[in-house]
Amino acid sequence: MTRQYIIIGIVVILVIIFLAISLRIVPQASAFVIERLGKFKTVWGAGLHMRIPILDTIAKRVSLKEQVLDFPPQPVITKDNVTVNLDSVVFCKVFDPKLYTYGVENPIAGLQNLSATTLRNIVGELELDQLLTSRDAINQKLQSILDIATDPWGIKVTRVELKNIQPPREIEEVMTKQMRAERERRQTVLEAQAHQEAVVSRAKGDKEAKVLAAQAERDAQIALAEGRAKSIELVYTAEAEGITRLKNANIDSNVLRWNGIKAMKDVADGRATKIFMPTDLASIVSSLGVVAESLGIGDAEKIDRSAKARTPEADDCCEEDDADYTRSSVTHEAVEAARKIETEVTSSLGERYRAAREDQF
Repeated sequence: MTRQYIIIGIVVILVIIFLAISLRIVPQASAFVIERLGKFKTVWGAGLHMRIPILDTIAKRVSLKEQVLDFPPQPVITKDNVTVNLDSVVFCKVFDPKLYTYGVENPIAGLQNLSATTLRNIVGELELDQLLTSRDAINQKLQSILDIATDPWGIKVTRVELKNIQPPREIEEVMTKQMRAERERRQTVLEAQAHQEAVVSRAKGDKEAKVLAAQAERDAQIALAEGRAKSIELVYTAEAEGITRLKNANIDSNVLRWNGIKAMKDVADGRATKIFMPTDLASIVSSLGVVAESLGIGDAEKIDRSAKARTPEADDCCEEDDADYTRSSVTHEAVEAARKIETEVTSSLGERYRAAREDQF
């Protein structure tokens, strides 16, 4: 009985060892290339697989993840004979583990050399300025060529990027000077444009200011003219209303004549350089006398109908003095008589004017 248990135990151990040797677990995003007796048998994907010990062997473990291959910089000569160092990065992944295993001895090294030669061919057709400004075109063209070339190797090139372009030091200095000159040119152009805009804006501002000033002056002149016209209209309206009221007051011709005499008095006050005498001065003076006689005022005396006294003959010795005395006495009497007549006529006319105004209102 004990012997049977030992045999069963040995069989179990052998089975466990067999399973441990035969069972294989393939991780995710990986593939195993299996050979049987040195010949390709199959490709295991992710999961649990069993192989026959001694007969089946794992030839290669392949990662199906996308790989990033950063190749070292390499010198490349451009079309205009400028040597630049290019540093490229290639993104690729394995789409066929069998081709990847049996297609080429070292796929990564083959991809690196293929990338270098292809990049030299592409850059050799371009000048330095085109190289610096055509990165996208170079990347697409290089990616297309490498993808087609690596299909027999089971590699899919998804993307290629030029990471760095390093020109010679002399070219860098020239490019730096060129960049500085271009920046200075742009600065000068911008300053000129800014000055032009400032001048134009200032001119527009001056123009608008002058236009506004002209409009303001015009409005002021219009307002002054309107004010003057309104004042003149009010003055003439007031004068017309005064004339209408005087007309309605039934003022007779004596008042008008009296106003004419007052006006003559103001003109002849000694300050004017010219004296205007009315043409009807004689009629005004005679009418004043008639008015004074009719109203019974003034120095009206009865007519002296007695015989005129004989004027004695003038003495030669006192002729000049007597003549001066006579003229002075006559002038004084005339002035006193005129003042008395003026006072009485003024008082009489004033009373009549007030009476007429009271009758009207």
